[in-house]
Amino acid sequence: MAGLTIDLNLYADEAALIDALLAGDKHACACMVKQHGSQMYAVALRIMGDADDAEEVVQDAFISACGKMTSFEGRSKLSTWLYRITTNAALMRLRKRRDDTVSLDEPQVGDDGDLLPRQLGDWEIDPGRQALSSELRQEMEAAVESLPPSLRAAFVLRDIQGLSTQEAAEALEISETALKVRLHRARLALRERLAGYLAGQPQEIAP
Repeated sequence: MAGLTIDLNLYADEAALIDALLAGDKHACACMVKQHGSQMYAVALRIMGDADDAEEVVQDAFISACGKMTSFEGRSKLSTWLYRITTNAALMRLRKRRDDTVSLDEPQVGDDGDLLPRQLGDWEIDPGRQALSSELRQEMEAAVESLPPSLRAAFVLRDIQGLSTQEAAEALEISETALKVRLHRARLALRERLAGYLAGQPQEIAP
C-alpha cells in the first residue's frame, strides 16, 4: 500500500516475525518485505539482468512466500528460505524467456580432477572479492549475465551476496558438493572472460 509506514521493531526477533506470519498477522508480510526486500531484489537483478524483470520476480517471490508460510519448516533462516523462493522465481522466468542454451566449452580437467580454465593470463583478480574499477565492473557484470542461469545463481548467492556454502546450497535446493561444482565452473568462466578483457581481447563465453 502506497505510503504505508512499517515499524521494523514491531516484532522482537525473527522468531516473533515468523510466528506472526504463521498466524496471518496483517503487518507481518509487509515487515518481511521491508526487512528482506532489498536483498532479494539484488539477487533477482543479478540473475535477470533487468530491473523490471527483477521487480516482478521479487513481487512474485514475496506473494508466494506470504501465501505458503506453512511450508516453512524453520530448519534454515528465513532469509535462506526467501533466497530459495526468489531464485526459483527468477530461474523460472528465465526459462520462460529463453531456453538455457548458454554453456561452456568442454572443460579441461587437470590430473587432480579439477576443472582448468582455458585461459587465465597473468593476473590476480578474484572476481568475487576484489573491488573493481568502474569499467571492469561493467565487464564483470556482463560476464555474470553471460553465465548459464544455474551457474549464475550459484555465483550470485555465494560470491556476491555472501551466503555460506550451506546456505547457498539450501537456497538452490542442491547438495553442497553440487553447489561447489557450479561455483567452480562459474569462477573459471568469469576469470577466463576477464583475463581476455584485461589482455585487450574480450572473449564471449561460447554458446
